Amino acid sequence: MPLFIPAEQTLNYTIQNILLRDTATLSEKLALEASSARIEVQCLLQQVLQVQRVYLLAHAERVLTDAEYAAYAALLQRRVAGEPVAYILGQREFYGLNFAVTSATLIPRPDTELLVELALQRLPQREPGTVLDLGTGSGAIALAIAHERPQVQVLACDASAAALAVAQHNAKALQLANVVFVRSNWFAALAAQRFDVIVSNPPYIAAADPHLALGDVRFEPLSALASGVDGLDDIRQIVAQAHSHLQPGGWLLLEHGYDQAAQVRHLLQQAGFAEVYSACDLAGIERVSGGRLDAPATTL
Repeated sequence: MPLFIPAEQTLNYTIQNILLRDTATLSEKLALEASSARIEVQCLLQQVLQVQRVYLLAHAERVLTDAEYAAYAALLQRRVAGEPVAYILGQREFYGLNFAVTSATLIPRPDTELLVELALQRLPQREPGTVLDLGTGSGAIALAIAHERPQVQVLACDASAAALAVAQHNAKALQLANVVFVRSNWFAALAAQRFDVIVSNPPYIAAADPHLALGDVRFEPLSALASGVDGLDDIRQIVAQAHSHLQPGGWLLLEHGYDQAAQVRHLLQQAGFAEVYSACDLAGIERVSGGRLDAPATTL
């Protein structure tokens, strides 16, 4: 069924009526909480009208033109079909920065901000340092770190040329000069380079997980989501090879699934990492695990 309102019902084109009606529509069709559905409708209206959210509140009685409503209804139709708002709008905020996103990249999520915070804790505030972001996607992690630590050099790599193009676009938009991009399948193209901190939000969902057919992830690149029978194939590879690319005393930090922390800690411990730990996100879920590469003992 088309979502357009007949032309004779022009009065229903007001911002207020659209918000009321389509908040209910998204809540019903996508099983969203009303507050989340309302924010999504506001985002779609902001995109079409090119206004800030406060404008929608201050001009609730404004009537959209036929052209404006047609453009809005087309976006709403895509959302009702399940397409993520981030892909519809072509952008998503992460760590206070705005990132372009496409179907070639994962959508940055608030949970991943924990990985950025933990990396920043292990980088000096005003001294040089080096960071590697494995599987950078849109560049959200690498660029958030580069923005917060302008004296740190960040290398961001991804196996996908399309994803790297998005990340490079974001770096240019944010005017960040302390990031370099390399096409690489994990460490394959990095030779003997070593870093103070390695971060990654790798694929970690089991290949047969039914959640891959639900919600936003249906539209995201499968190669950036799924990793083997138990979801840990890529994490195993990263942990096994990280020693060759960390400075002595350097840290490896990995985002993982809600129920994988114990397994990832075990992998890190088996690989000889010290100070292995897991950190919880705002929901109290162990979301990031990491460990430090022991510095070699000095002889007197």
